[in-house]
Amino acid sequence: MLDLDKTNFEEEVLKAEGYVFVDFYGDGCVPCQALMPTVHGFADKYGDKMKFTSLNTTKARRLAIAQKVLGLPVMAIYKDGEKVEEVIKDDATPENIEAMIQKYI
Repeated sequence: MLDLDKTNFEEEVLKAEGYVFVDFYGDGCVPCQALMPTVHGFADKYGDKMKFTSLNTTKARRLAIAQKVLGLPVMAIYKDGEKVEEVIKDDATPENIEAMIQKYI
């Protein structure tokens, strides 16, 4: 998993070709912390087919708002710089996240 911040988000996600998975999480987000091992597992499982990244929104609040990330957790897939799908908050279950990933690989 590639750690993103406000200095590399544009290059690694918005200017990237193909599919990029972004895990938007926050320092105080308990569901985010609970999902992290699962998401890292998906990165290991599908990382050869899609780029996996994560962004700590606590350190990049304006960037998160610009991406319309208003609640956490948010798992999003971008294609050629455009957000094509996301699962948010209560819908961000391991099953839903994996189903979303499988649509794009």
